[in-house]
Amino acid sequence: MPTIAPLDLEGHCIAADFLGDVPFFALADGSVHWLDHGHKSAEPHDGLLCATRDLQGDGLLTGGEDGKICRLTADGNTETLAENPGKWINCIAAGPQGAVAYATGRTAIVRRSDGSFAEFQEQRTVEGLAFAPKGLRIATARYNGVSLHWAGASAPPLDLEWKGAHTQVVFSPDGNYVVSCMQENALHGWRLKDGKHMRMSGYPAKVKSTSWSAKGKWLASSGAPAAIVWPFTGKDGPMGKAPLELGTRGDSMVTCVACHPADDVVAIGYSDGMILAARFSDKKEGLLRRGGKGAVTCLNWNKKGLQLAFGTETGDCGIVDLSA
Repeated sequence: MPTIAPLDLEGHCIAADFLGDVPFFALADGSVHWLDHGHKSAEPHDGLLCATRDLQGDGLLTGGEDGKICRLTADGNTETLAENPGKWINCIAAGPQGAVAYATGRTAIVRRSDGSFAEFQEQRTVEGLAFAPKGLRIATARYNGVSLHWAGASAPPLDLEWKGAHTQVVFSPDGNYVVSCMQENALHGWRLKDGKHMRMSGYPAKVKSTSWSAKGKWLASSGAPAAIVWPFTGKDGPMGKAPLELGTRGDSMVTCVACHPADDVVAIGYSDGMILAARFSDKKEGLLRRGGKGAVTCLNWNKKGLQLAFGTETGDCGIVDLSA
């Protein structure tokens, strides 16, 4: 059994991640906690709604109910990148060259590294954001589809339509596919070269967590009593192929997934707080954490893939250490 360093906090954990070797935990109450020669904390927001690590891996980007976008560094310093008084920041994404995208209501905003901004208006609320692997191109998840915008150009967006509410969006690591989570129990994808649709349905619950494998050949997802892992190895992506079902349990739903940074392994968090690791090749499982006080809401590996940060809906957080 791996060793676990628990961190008992209070409240819903929005994000658990590493800045360098320092684990950080962002909570819905607006506080951020980290473990660096002891437990330290800051309170950058009056209510926190979203958080993600920047692409350099040395800053935590956060958005809150106070309309602020902040960046925390591993030494605990906080910088306010943008302020939107009276508005909630409901999603955030990290981009290349220090860019940050965030959304408030029907507006998606990209802040470039030089401090300039680009705004994009949608007809309905922006529910999810993602940067393409190359270039300042962002995807916005909205009602009835996803729009792709160039942050540095005035070109019209590419609209990828599919009826229903789209709540999250991701690009494949090679940039060939866009996949959204839907309000109904399904994923929907598009092949960008020709707009071909990819339906990934059959989930018993909403998909709230997705994670690409290290080489981009697999997309792991929550929303079932197992991690549903779709193959993206051929030109048609997962179409006509059955997904892997890893870590199947009869009494608990998968609520969070995180693929290993180097190996074809996925960490799987469940509604009862348990965490397993499962290998794609032979479906072999390993127990990382027994059940806890609440559902796992966030999982992230450190760069070496030897430690896993986790958070739950009740603040039952910590680190799983596989290096021992």
